Amino acid sequence: MSLSIKHLVVIGTGLIGGSVALALRRAGCVERITGVGRNARNLKEAVSLGVIDDYEHDIGKAVATADIVLLAVPVAACKQVFSALAKSLPSDALITDAGSTKQSVMASAQKYLTDVSHFVPAHPIAGTEHSGAAAAFAELFEKRMCILTPNAQTDAAALARVRSLWETVGSQVKIMSAIEHDDVLASVSHLPHLAAFAIVNAVSKDNHAFRFAAGGFRDFTRIASSSPEMWRDIALCNSPALMNKIDHLQAELNILREALKHADGAVLLEKFKSAKLARDGWLNDMKQTNGETL
Repeated sequence: MSLSIKHLVVIGTGLIGGSVALALRRAGCVERITGVGRNARNLKEAVSLGVIDDYEHDIGKAVATADIVLLAVPVAACKQVFSALAKSLPSDALITDAGSTKQSVMASAQKYLTDVSHFVPAHPIAGTEHSGAAAAFAELFEKRMCILTPNAQTDAAALARVRSLWETVGSQVKIMSAIEHDDVLASVSHLPHLAAFAIVNAVSKDNHAFRFAAGGFRDFTRIASSSPEMWRDIALCNSPALMNKIDHLQAELNILREALKHADGAVLLEKFKSAKLARDGWLNDMKQTNGETL
């Protein structure tokens, strides 16, 4: 499907929103890009960098002539955004988002939008620990998965057009239910972030430990440098699934603790081997699928 956008409005002109804008501009399929946000300095920088053409602080004014709107804001802020744009959004305009949780965002859309059939929820699984328009780059989504979570109310033409948008920026699009998305992402994204935050906090209780940390610790805890506010919101919006995954992690840690307590090397070896086999198998699958090693 050939994508053509007259007026794209990006609400939240940071890493994700800015990278979508740059990728679409590179593809030559968008005529005008308006950024929306509260930080005037970031928006002015986005204009100077060519990420957006112009900016607006008022959401209602910004979307009045939009044909596609991208919500790239923290998931907890989606409720306010839907409320602010509902009365001004053209009836034929499409909305997609980039939130890391889907059930909470879809509930907000259902509450505030008159017609939810033109909202196609999305989650591009890509990012860095950096933020702001200056961190954006057009290649962010290349060969990265983007999950769409339409439901029975989603218009088929809207789904096709939004799918084309995410494919145009380089994503490999997958479709699943919002419930399945939130459960899966709680395992492979949300839990690792919480674990990284917890590990850094645990290590920081020893004032001298950081002086001896090297590459392994740096790489393992990289995501603990992500936005605390953003991850607070994600955790709260997906708390039922995430609490279940935390229980699984605690159960595994308890097994390791008991093995250490009883000097049970066999259990430790079994657990370490099973983890290595699982991770190596995942890496091999990714290499065969994408032709790359993670």
